[in-house]
Amino acid sequence: MSDQVRLREVEPADLEVFFAYEHDEEAVRRSRFPPRDREAFMEHWRTRVLGGPDSFVRAVTVDGELAGNLVSWSIEERRFLGYWLGRPFWGRGVGGRALALFLEQERTRPLYADPFVENTASARLLEGHGFRREGTVRYGEDEHLMLVLDEGCC
Repeated sequence: MSDQVRLREVEPADLEVFFAYEHDEEAVRRSRFPPRDREAFMEHWRTRVLGGPDSFVRAVTVDGELAGNLVSWSIEERRFLGYWLGRPFWGRGVGGRALALFLEQERTRPLYADPFVENTASARLLEGHGFRREGTVRYGEDEHLMLVLDEGCC
């Protein structure tokens, strides 16, 4: 397998795959992101992610197969980055290549990301692309890193 990573527009059929990836037990454990039920998931993606006024969304493909997604959005004065890859694509360098492509298109800086503090693979991926640790934040009982990609970087 060549593992050719590309980004493309999200298509309606992609949402079913994204839904399945969000419900992978290991992904939920690592991200500490509670999966939504089907109706809530589809509504969120259609109205807030794909329909958001400032959302920037790309599907990640590997050799033409849908691997996950990258998204950026604004909350108050901050622009955030999030991503989700299906488990079959973990540990293959897909995330790093996809993130590099995404950061070429999403030029807003500073850009923030907030992975669960114990998700060391995600933190390493982000730090490898120039994100630096700015501190931590709490979401309920869970502590997350606050990472920032500064102006003039990457």
